[in-house]
Amino acid sequence: MATLNDTLPKNESEYRCPLKEEFKYILLPVSYSLVFVVGLGLNITAMYVILFRTKHWKPSTIYMINLNVCDTLYILTLPFLIYYYADENDWPFGEPMCKLIRFLFYTNLYGSILFLSCISLHRFLGICHPVRSLSWMNGHRARLVSVGIWAIILIFQAPILYFSRTRRNGDLLICHDTTSKELFNDFLVYSSVVMFLLFVLPFGVVLVCNGLMVRKLQEPGVGEGPMSQCSKQKSVKMIIIVLLAFMLCFLPFHVNRSIYYTFRYLDPNKCNMLQLANNAYKATRPLVSINSCIDPILYFMAGQSFRKSIKNSDKTLSTLQ
Repeated sequence: MATLNDTLPKNESEYRCPLKEEFKYILLPVSYSLVFVVGLGLNITAMYVILFRTKHWKPSTIYMINLNVCDTLYILTLPFLIYYYADENDWPFGEPMCKLIRFLFYTNLYGSILFLSCISLHRFLGICHPVRSLSWMNGHRARLVSVGIWAIILIFQAPILYFSRTRRNGDLLICHDTTSKELFNDFLVYSSVVMFLLFVLPFGVVLVCNGLMVRKLQEPGVGEGPMSQCSKQKSVKMIIIVLLAFMLCFLPFHVNRSIYYTFRYLDPNKCNMLQLANNAYKATRPLVSINSCIDPILYFMAGQSFRKSIKNSDKTLSTLQ
């Protein structure tokens, strides 16, 4: 059973802390398996409805299909990680596949964050600046923004292909979640920059946009009439879902990962603190995956057209049966 920190060479263990991580060999495979089954079903259903049952694609639809692609690709990396952690850190797929899986894992994680931010910004413009935003919010610009986001993600995540490596530890082949010891300082700088640009800034945008939307929705006269009241309720629900995704899934992961990296960098010989930080970091990793199950709720909340498409699909299936 491998109990040493999977990012440290064996000959470093005399002055580094051996981390006890047995719990992750149960926690991660079980949680990833649940997310894979539930999330894949929800996202494939959403993708089918958006692609084949949605006739008119609005800008929000474009952002949501991109978010759906991120979630689906993220989920498809999970079977490799399920096998890896269930086999107690023994990677059988070779180094190129290790690099690819880590790359796809983080690329689609940050893709989800950025497209959720776009959805919040789009909603904010529609609610707080409905007239002025008419010229900004169209399908062409939404496609350009989406292409730009994918370009940014791929550029910023490309170094993962360099940092991610495999290492022999006895009979085990370790697939680094971070990088090798000699590259850790460089990886820490890179990881901090990525976290600030692709999480902290988007999270700030989400908080500001949703805060301003809540204030706007509380103004007198907003939500009068049956249709506008329905739209107001839908907006409130979407605000809650987006904030839930960030507060529950992304924030704990990034905070605990930062604490763990900091302890490793400053004083890796404080074993008790390093062990606690490592446990907290590993425990929050499943929360990131849960986001892939939360996002499809946004597709359902997007509007009546999506719900009508689902009902029409059900009617078609029942007719065929």
